Amino acid sequence: MKKLLAAVVALGILAVLAVGGWFALGWYGGAEVEEETAFIVPSGATLTSVAGKLEEEGLIASADGFLLRAKVLGSGDPIKAGEFLLTPGISNAGILDHLQHGEVIRRFVTIPEGTPSAIVHDILMAEPLLVGEIPVPEEGSVLPESYDFERGEERVAVLARMQRAMDETIAELWPKRSDRTVANTPEEAVTLASIVEKETGVPEERRMVAGLYSNRIRQGIFLQADPTIIYPITRGRPLGRRIRQSEIADINDYNTYQMAGLPAGPITNPGRASIEAVLNPAETDAIFMVADGSGGHEFNDTLQEHNEAVERWFALRRERGEM
Repeated sequence: MKKLLAAVVALGILAVLAVGGWFALGWYGGAEVEEETAFIVPSGATLTSVAGKLEEEGLIASADGFLLRAKVLGSGDPIKAGEFLLTPGISNAGILDHLQHGEVIRRFVTIPEGTPSAIVHDILMAEPLLVGEIPVPEEGSVLPESYDFERGEERVAVLARMQRAMDETIAELWPKRSDRTVANTPEEAVTLASIVEKETGVPEERRMVAGLYSNRIRQGIFLQADPTIIYPITRGRPLGRRIRQSEIADINDYNTYQMAGLPAGPITNPGRASIEAVLNPAETDAIFMVADGSGGHEFNDTLQEHNEAVERWFALRRERGEM
């Protein structure tokens, strides 16, 4: 009788161990993830709803089994909202841990230097993984840069980060300004930087262009920056044609062919380098510049030198068949 009882106890223990092993294997063994899969946890989701979603998407075998094992063997930490990358062979335990403590997938949207606010708006509205509406931001309020975001994030939140980055950049750079700058306020610095940004695509020229325009402002010479003619017409979008004489002659708050000093406001969103250039312009006597045919400019101090440079530019364009 004692032997029979011992055998029954032993079988019971083996049964418990087998059930326990099965229970643990269902948690620590591989789930149903066969390839890298992006899984989204909606904002406000509960573990119960997430388990159901995992089962619906075929990533776990059973939502009920997942929840039971999570209660017994898993951490009680809350799950996070966002998009997560689940790797092949990950266990149920690994899935829960990843949703609780892992990094969400970060995506990026890039605003190139010199992008006007109308196009910033276009870029954000065209990003299909963002949600919500935004207005066209104030010109000069966005710092061109690459910004990370999560799938399903509000566009207004991403735009706010872009504008906060500009505010922080100005707050950092303004106290470091040189006494050569002609900007009397941070707002003037952004406005002049926006012109520098549009007038040269050569990084090495930015401080020189800033120095040239600074000289013109000090001497009361019209800036005569073509982009300031275009801005009131297109709000920064490409004109798509040559500037007309009537537009050069138009009197408004932006056309620096018809007014001394700075325009009424920025004509694009300048990058950090252009703001730095305006706050620390090159020491130069130049007040003229003209394209040199290589993508950059030739800078001159006198009208005679400038006229000679213009003739060289026209000759080059004729040689290229552009005139």
